[in-house]
Amino acid sequence: MKLFFDFLPIALFFIAYKFGGGTYLWEGQAYDIKGIYIATAVMIVATIFQNAYNWFRYGKLENSHLITLIFVVILGGATLWLQNPNFIMWKPTVVNWLFAAGFLGAQLFTQQSLLERMMSEHIKLPGFIWTRLNFAWVIFFILSGVANLYVAFNYDEATWVNFKLFGLLGLTILFIIGQSLYLGRHIIEPIESNEDKV
Repeated sequence: MKLFFDFLPIALFFIAYKFGGGTYLWEGQAYDIKGIYIATAVMIVATIFQNAYNWFRYGKLENSHLITLIFVVILGGATLWLQNPNFIMWKPTVVNWLFAAGFLGAQLFTQQSLLERMMSEHIKLPGFIWTRLNFAWVIFFILSGVANLYVAFNYDEATWVNFKLFGLLGLTILFIIGQSLYLGRHIIEPIESNEDKV
């Protein structure tokens, strides 16, 4: 459910792109609006709603959602203001590379990786496994950003929109599945005490 909520603005972006472009009348004047601009506006609103929902429901904002919101508003706003879709096309890459920098920085300059901080209460792993997993996420974020740029600037806009939803989401799900299989081999089972047996 959380993964769906995380990708909801992207899904709405995709739907708005597919069904939102066309000619619109405003005070008797016809305006031809491309789907990419309607989709960008929808994603800005959806990302603001996503953060507002988290704030009112849980009393806090997730760092990943907040970072995404900042760049959706900045790059999405630039796309709408300058009528240039290249800005919104850069957004997934900028966000992924920021996440990569955050994961790498925490690994190099603090006692615990971000991954260990997020998951250590639920999973017990040897220290070197946390390090490997953290670096795997760094590489994944970097490569996702590169893949986004490659598709954005080597294929047409519609292909990039499809990749943004299905490609990046699919890659993320496959990576999480692979990580789960790897984790399963290295989880340290808690030692059962005599009190637990009684």
